[in-house]
Amino acid sequence: MQVEVSRRKFLQGSISLSIVGASAISATNLFANNDEDSGGGNSSIPKTITTKTGTGKADEVPILCGMCVNKCAAFARVEDGIITKLNPNPYFPKSRNMLCPRGNAGIQTTYDPDRLKYPMIRIGKRGDGKYKRVSWEEAYDAIVNGTDKFKGLKQILDEEKDNRATIGYCNGEGLSKEGFEVLVGQKMGTPNYVDEVSICLETAGGGFFSTIGTYPEIDFEHADYLVIAGANRAEAIITPDTLDMFKYTKGRGLKTICIDPRFTNTAAKSDKWLPINPGTDLAFVLALTWVVFNENLQNEEFMKKHGVGYEEYKQHILSHKYTPEWAEPICGIKAKDIYTIAREFMNAENPIYYPGRRSVLSPNDYQLRRAMAIFQALSGNMDKKGGYIFGNRGLLPAEYVKQPIYENTKERFDTEGIAFPTLKSGSWIVFRNMVLEGKNPYPVRAMLMRKHNPMMSVPNTAKTRAFLEKMDLNVVIDILPTDTAMLADVILPEASYLERMSPVKSYGFLEPAVVMRKAAIKPLYETKTPEVIFKELGEKLSKPLFEVSKKHDKALQELIKEKGEKVAFEEGGYNLAEPFEKPIEEKNEEIITEVFGKKAWEIIDEKGVYYPHIEEYHKQLSPNDFQYYPKSKRKYTSRGDSLKVICKNDSLASGGIDVMPTWHDEWKFSVPKGEFRLITGRHAQFTQSGTQNNMMLRDLIPTNFVWINQRVADKMGIKFADRVEIKSEVGAIRLKAYPTEKIAPNQIFLLHGFGSESKGMEFAYGNGGNDATIIKDDIEPMYGAAVMHSTNCKIRKV
Repeated sequence: MQVEVSRRKFLQGSISLSIVGASAISATNLFANNDEDSGGGNSSIPKTITTKTGTGKADEVPILCGMCVNKCAAFARVEDGIITKLNPNPYFPKSRNMLCPRGNAGIQTTYDPDRLKYPMIRIGKRGDGKYKRVSWEEAYDAIVNGTDKFKGLKQILDEEKDNRATIGYCNGEGLSKEGFEVLVGQKMGTPNYVDEVSICLETAGGGFFSTIGTYPEIDFEHADYLVIAGANRAEAIITPDTLDMFKYTKGRGLKTICIDPRFTNTAAKSDKWLPINPGTDLAFVLALTWVVFNENLQNEEFMKKHGVGYEEYKQHILSHKYTPEWAEPICGIKAKDIYTIAREFMNAENPIYYPGRRSVLSPNDYQLRRAMAIFQALSGNMDKKGGYIFGNRGLLPAEYVKQPIYENTKERFDTEGIAFPTLKSGSWIVFRNMVLEGKNPYPVRAMLMRKHNPMMSVPNTAKTRAFLEKMDLNVVIDILPTDTAMLADVILPEASYLERMSPVKSYGFLEPAVVMRKAAIKPLYETKTPEVIFKELGEKLSKPLFEVSKKHDKALQELIKEKGEKVAFEEGGYNLAEPFEKPIEEKNEEIITEVFGKKAWEIIDEKGVYYPHIEEYHKQLSPNDFQYYPKSKRKYTSRGDSLKVICKNDSLASGGIDVMPTWHDEWKFSVPKGEFRLITGRHAQFTQSGTQNNMMLRDLIPTNFVWINQRVADKMGIKFADRVEIKSEVGAIRLKAYPTEKIAPNQIFLLHGFGSESKGMEFAYGNGGNDATIIKDDIEPMYGAAVMHSTNCKIRKV
């Protein structure tokens, strides 16, 4: 296979354009390829890169896929310094010798002609795409001292009297995520962190954690009844556990009931599909629970042993009369089906109510997840084979970081309208909106952003743009010129996941293992690995920001008087680069050797995976089937008597949150006449907006369409592929229509991850529509997480 280029670039005669000195270059060619490397990076890049797999000598380098959250293990085949193929790794229990289409397309991430190649600083107006290619030293200096176009951190913090909270930061998922949090949050000292959690799984994780102590793993192999709602596994994420689920469905031992507003591929592979009104799943689960209690179907022994507030919850459900007849007009599922599912579920030997993987679906999402966990517990199918399993939590110890104390740093403020804010991940929407509305008690003047694209992920893109334009300094660390990067003042190009070793990672649950990603090749162009960027940026910032603290921090002044400046700097933790001074290769070897011994390091260095007794346990059973742990050694049961199911959580009352899952009528589904409720989702070949420029994946799914009911489309004169405008109260997008009977007349659907406005990404620019542009910035009350399915829209043919 040869790396492809676009027809337009081919006709231009070259895919290589230069960035010269301090010239202002527009976004259309700023990020183009470059034959010459003048900045000390990898200068051996061939002008023509061919990734065709050969049959001769090659290196097989163990890597972890960086294309999605699952982190499947693989081996990169490297021929003459070029990655020519990615093969699945048979040693990792989590990925089990599998690599999905996204994983296979990871090569294109490294060889993407549009990727960021050099450090750059803004020389035009913010958002106009005019940047100057600079050295890394110049880029770091601009972050510290600013330029004539923007202020640096030293000036900003000095003007704010060393209030580190004036700096905000966000960070995307990945193996180097914790390193960025250490640098900016712990070492630089800002509490204002907002990450993908508040626009992703915050309420799902929070609901399950506060009810059963964790977000569980599912043992599909031994389950016999499955209700799957709030997830579209057949289309959204293709991993071994997804295949496990469908291996046993459709009359093969695992009866599957799919609850979803759309007729999805998951619904097609299920025994029964029940369309539900968006945002009403809580009513459905409460009605299931009422049937169980009313007919005494629950595992009474299990709940009396493990349930906290169990009797109160039973009376709560029965006294509110959450009957199937009550639920039917709310959720749109017939009462007789609710009775049938409740009875079949509780009579099954190993039933599963799938925990869900979607973002926040409605304002009641936290209570929905609690109700789901409790309903599962009523079957007694927890902490056992065929049920919810909790397993081993991991094999590696936590790492200690010396954190400075900044006397003048204020507390984070994004708590307005939130009952129980999560202090670490924050609320993107509340944080952004309070700054825009001037409700922040102190200025927020800088955003440091890594591997995160809030312009395409946070609802109400117009507000996100206004927020970033308000900053005195925006710094972006990424691999592609995303919509967010185009609003940056300084851009630092990060090496792709195939060009770097990452910190060793421990995965727990049923078959715990430690995995390590090695660098398949050296970083291309002038890109650098995350840990090197963290170290160098920390070195550049340490002394200037220490000088600011000396000027304003009385506690530091006293420490200097007592111990001297040198000791205060080192022992006080003000050396920001200290956690990254040891090379990642040395650090990984030290950790593995210290915990497991020298032999373990040799194994993980060769195979990319280690777990105790791997040499004894690991066996090939068939061409693509492996044993990792004998069944007798798997962690099917780990909680025992310590397992608690919190049915009634009195601590929630202090925040005005119902102590038991309760339905409120304001959550009823309602769409004004002539409008449609917008629902969104993912495709298995795309990872949010992170893969939108990947040419291989775009060949599989070139754009997103808007699903609209066929009968409604006929009345509106809309045919397949007609261009339509979708307009909400916060924005409008245009894309092609897909009339279908797979969606209700008052709803529309579109895939997330399309619609980039960055001209620096030729294959993503203008392709489809960005759902964040039209989704309202509603929040749920528990954590302030973004509600993704509350927006009503109008459609017209254009």
